Amino acid sequence: MAETTVAEVMAELAALEDPKIREVNEKHGDDHGVNLSRLRAVAKRLRTQQELARRLWETDDTAARLLATLICRPRAFERDELDVMLRQARTPKVHDWLVNYVVKKNPHSEELRLAWSADADPVIASAGWALTTERVAKKPGGLDLAGLLDVIEAEMKDAPDRLQWAMNHCLAQIGIEHAEHRARAIGIGERLEVLKDYPTPPNCTSPFAPIWINEMVRRQREK
Repeated sequence: MAETTVAEVMAELAALEDPKIREVNEKHGDDHGVNLSRLRAVAKRLRTQQELARRLWETDDTAARLLATLICRPRAFERDELDVMLRQARTPKVHDWLVNYVVKKNPHSEELRLAWSADADPVIASAGWALTTERVAKKPGGLDLAGLLDVIEAEMKDAPDRLQWAMNHCLAQIGIEHAEHRARAIGIGERLEVLKDYPTPPNCTSPFAPIWINEMVRRQREK
């Protein structure tokens, strides 16, 4: 793709900028003002373009990087390339989309899960825990679920926000998906009280693990 194409895309993203959306996003640490439905519409029109995705990522612009995660070929990235990209992801939304839309679909995801989970940077470690949560739900074979609960019980209470949130999600997923560990997962949540008072909108499930686990199990049983 010619460099002018990047310029055209950047101009289109700039035209979609909405100050009100930016104001809301900045409260969550995200520095862009593009409606995500409109961003997805741009991605749908552009379709998969790996080289353009790489160039958009290099702009260091949050909206451009979000778009890059939507038009790239997830399996085309090398392990070290994804490691660098995660460390470059400055905002929560870019971090989340990179992990969920790209890394989870990449053949190096398991290797990165292990490396990131042990990283000293809590934001990087949170990506490792997000990948672990994915495995708990979809490919638990080979995971030491009791060992994961040991780590969560010892470290979640005092973990920095993003890492704490990721560990809590893993705790809930273990309790939801694995009945043999459910009572312990609920007990850990009750003792640590992480996110117990988190403000939850009506009709949404609380992120407090005991409530989250019980609600999701109830829904599964009703199906």
